[in-house]
Amino acid sequence: MITRSAARDALLLWFGSRAGLLVATLLGTTLAGYADKWRKWDTTLFVTIAEYGYDGEPGRPPDDGLPAFFPGLPMALRLVHLVVPDWAAAGLLVSLVSGAVAMVALARLAEVEGAPGWMAVLGLLAFPMAVFLAAGYSESLFLAFAIPAWLAARQGRWPAAALLAAGASCVRITGLFLAVALVVEYVVRREPVRRAAWLAVPFLPLAAYSFYQYRRTGDWLAWKHAQEAGWGRDFAWPWEAWRTTWRSAMGSDDFAVAFRMEIAGAVVVVAALIWLLVLRRWSEAVYAGGQAAALMTSAYYLSIPRSLLLWFPLWVLLARVSARRPWLMALYVLISGPLMLVNTARFLSGAWAG
Repeated sequence: MITRSAARDALLLWFGSRAGLLVATLLGTTLAGYADKWRKWDTTLFVTIAEYGYDGEPGRPPDDGLPAFFPGLPMALRLVHLVVPDWAAAGLLVSLVSGAVAMVALARLAEVEGAPGWMAVLGLLAFPMAVFLAAGYSESLFLAFAIPAWLAARQGRWPAAALLAAGASCVRITGLFLAVALVVEYVVRREPVRRAAWLAVPFLPLAAYSFYQYRRTGDWLAWKHAQEAGWGRDFAWPWEAWRTTWRSAMGSDDFAVAFRMEIAGAVVVVAALIWLLVLRRWSEAVYAGGQAAALMTSAYYLSIPRSLLLWFPLWVLLARVSARRPWLMALYVLISGPLMLVNTARFLSGAWAG
């Protein structure tokens, strides 16, 4: 049974952690400079798209990597910018509000699965990459659509699930894996064929965005080729990707630290995927496995640990196990929490953090 306390606990954890982050970030700076400290890496690219479109800032060389970012977050930024003049602050506000929605939905999903909701939320917020839920990135906005979509599917509300998943597909390509997973969930649950047409809805934003970029560039797969042009993410066999990442991780520069995190993230990804398969969580394994396959067949590992933020089934499973063994959650937070603080400091200092 879903309780009101699940939503309350989720919001307390979310806003409490954001308040602590605000205080820590304000140390040594002014309130006006707070937003600028968060305007790092992809945040600037989202702002560029929101402000100027996919052609980039006039007078500057075009950025071939911009089409890799789906339009959901830039559209949200434009809306918020109508009342919040600072683009970076607008991004922080979008993540704050959408993160609150996502945490409540995660807590409720965990309770549907028979787990303490607050434990699932705590597990996600203590994860080393949780800084990206606060920054002006797309993770929080995606989860604000994806987790309610999955919750609706679990409750048999397929029109709501399809429409929410379509919102997720507007935000990230990860919405494609969510859409496929919903199809598997529908089949596994043996739902009636008459409602199956709803399952096509989450695929429509991807088709619409591909068509938009085709009209703009003549390339149906502009979003994919933008990843190759902007970040060199060409296809590679898994062992080649591992070897390239391992060599980079053995260096002595600052990026070597990031590549070591990528390797650690890849190990966790494989272990989590095996866990889902052993438990026969077929639809969730499809959702997670699609992401894992895409990330681990790239020329090198990039943003693998960050992708785990989107693996909401993992946080629900962690809560279920921790409900029987509370010491496991305590151990996890003791190990992961400090790493989250270190990674947050790296991000705010301008270092590559995921």
